[in-house]
Amino acid sequence: MKRLVPAVALALFACDDGGEATPLSFEQTLDPAACKDCHPDHYRQWSGSMHAYAATDPVFRAMNARGQRETEGALGDFCIQCHAPLAVQLGYTTDGLNLDDVPAHLHGVTCAFCHSVEAVEGTHNNPLRLAMDGVMRAAVRDPIDSPHRAAYSPLHDRDDLRSSALCGACHDVVTPAGVHLERSYKEWQDSLFNSTNPAQRNTCNDCHMPGRTAPIADVAGVPVRRQHDHSMPGVDTALVDFPEREAQRARVQRDLDTLLVAELCVLPRSGGAEVELSLENVAAGHGVPSGAALDRRFWVELRAFADEGVVYESGVVGDGEPVAHLDDPDLWLLRDRAYKADGSEAHMFWDVAEVVSDPLPAPPPSPDALPGFGGQHVVRRYVVFDPEDPRTPDRITLRVRARAIGLDVLDDLIESGDLDPAIRDAMPTFDLAGTVLTWTPEAAERRLTRLTGREALCVPADF
Repeated sequence: MKRLVPAVALALFACDDGGEATPLSFEQTLDPAACKDCHPDHYRQWSGSMHAYAATDPVFRAMNARGQRETEGALGDFCIQCHAPLAVQLGYTTDGLNLDDVPAHLHGVTCAFCHSVEAVEGTHNNPLRLAMDGVMRAAVRDPIDSPHRAAYSPLHDRDDLRSSALCGACHDVVTPAGVHLERSYKEWQDSLFNSTNPAQRNTCNDCHMPGRTAPIADVAGVPVRRQHDHSMPGVDTALVDFPEREAQRARVQRDLDTLLVAELCVLPRSGGAEVELSLENVAAGHGVPSGAALDRRFWVELRAFADEGVVYESGVVGDGEPVAHLDDPDLWLLRDRAYKADGSEAHMFWDVAEVVSDPLPAPPPSPDALPGFGGQHVVRRYVVFDPEDPRTPDRITLRVRARAIGLDVLDDLIESGDLDPAIRDAMPTFDLAGTVLTWTPEAAERRLTRLTGREALCVPADF
């Protein structure tokens, strides 16, 4: 296979233990390990990130293998162009099926890939142009003399709206059939945060790469600047043994805990109750769920009790039970649904002709931008009534739960022989702390409900 490696070795350098500068060839700078001596925090954070994991992920590999087989190779580099972009750029793979033979330092989304981007030439499917000149681009406007060449780039500056285009270029996906399957960037573009007003503006990096005041390199004489976290948590976590695995899962939990807030309003009735549940996306600059929303599973668990007995429940699943298989007419399941050209439900993206999406939206530029919603609040009504146990609830519990990939999706890949069944047991289920609450008459306060404007007893999230 032809490998498109530049012929010129550039005069770049790395830091050894004694702080001396040692020149590296261009080929060596492609290895993230070349960054770790001078940038140990960045390297450690990145090493456990989903960017580092992107080509290792067994679910990605299973989907790519199945997609190549079922499309007879027509899928080509559609998946791998984002999951191992330098390996594609340098000619080591065309379809991702030979990743075990690709040098490990080209797996995933690497330091050299992101920091080599000089232009964004589209909105989806990795339309990024790499300079391949050995210059590491970043948000530093006045780079000092350093062991490698550096330059300021607005695409890497989280205070510049153009930086979201750099992220969005891979995090929006349009299938070969023309279906806009993943829409995180589009959702951000349509949100309050895509604003020139500094009081409203939030770029992708503002949330996913928070900064702290610290030197950005572990080298004598480097000034204090804003050091950005390169762990970049979202909702996905490593499902196999991987660096920083527990730390990354903790970061995901931390961010999910503040993602949504809830309010539970109850109108007690003789023999039951009416419940109005309000959810609001307060912390994501895109919909919830987002990204691979066809495979995401966010859902509401609501349980009503009377004298400690259960009189109603919706969304209750065991740890190993797929939520999508619940026989539950009241289930509030946040996900995309997709359909084939013949109208039947599609489970794999290469079969998708149409997507029906109903996420919790990001805050809009103005309240009028989302007709039918009370601000950013999305409200559902539940009727708690059991003719065989006509008691009025005295306690109602709520939580929103989340799985990055539905167990039903994993089961489908296991059944086709593309995924190791052991991976299923590694999929975590998260509870979002901002939605975990308990309603009792004593804890509630009387107010008008958002959905029907009736007076009810309401409990907001205690968070």
